[in-house]
Amino acid sequence: MLLLQLCYHWGMVTVILVRHGENDWVKKHRLAGWIEGVHLNKNGRSQAQDAAKRLNNLPIKALYSSPVTRCMETAAFIAQAQELDIIKLEAVGEVRCGDWEGKKIKKLATKPEWQVVQYYPSRFRFPKGEALREVQFRAIQAIENLSKKYKDDIIVVVSHADVIKLVLAHYLGVHIDLFQRIVISPASLTVLALMENGVVRVVRVNDTGLLQPLPGLLPEKKK
Repeated sequence: MLLLQLCYHWGMVTVILVRHGENDWVKKHRLAGWIEGVHLNKNGRSQAQDAAKRLNNLPIKALYSSPVTRCMETAAFIAQAQELDIIKLEAVGEVRCGDWEGKKIKKLATKPEWQVVQYYPSRFRFPKGEALREVQFRAIQAIENLSKKYKDDIIVVVSHADVIKLVLAHYLGVHIDLFQRIVISPASLTVLALMENGVVRVVRVNDTGLLQPLPGLLPEKKK
């Protein structure tokens, strides 16, 4: 069994961001967006099950998920293992791609706007959809709200690759135009530690391997 151990500190909330498992739309290079009926494939279900096993030894306080099907299916494995209910959180849902949803990447890549979304995403809004800055804002606001709601707890949030990358870009101080340099793999774990004093530490990024005990983030308090 793969184990993940965290060192606790007063006033720290640990947020574990989990990307959903693989689905066939990714393999077909199509933008799924919020389209219903995009389910995890066999490999994706195995990935989600493995992610749940890696979290088994953690005292997870709450489990949140994007309401999109592939995230809810991933969260279901964690919920069963942890005996938790899944709380739907629309603010960490997929980018709303508007008219681009369901389209093949190969076809979209021929559009002039494709170069903008790839190299200058800060300037881009999906046709009849969201701007990536808006997605980043709503996701960060959700994470910050969760950090205020819980104290000295571990919570899990199941979301999407671009959403997690936008969150990381914010906390790492990376310009949104460079957020695509970050890689978030299916069913990977990304760990944030949010301190009561406002400091945020990025503890793990895109972790899909064996998780050894995470190092302490602050010196232990002297008794």
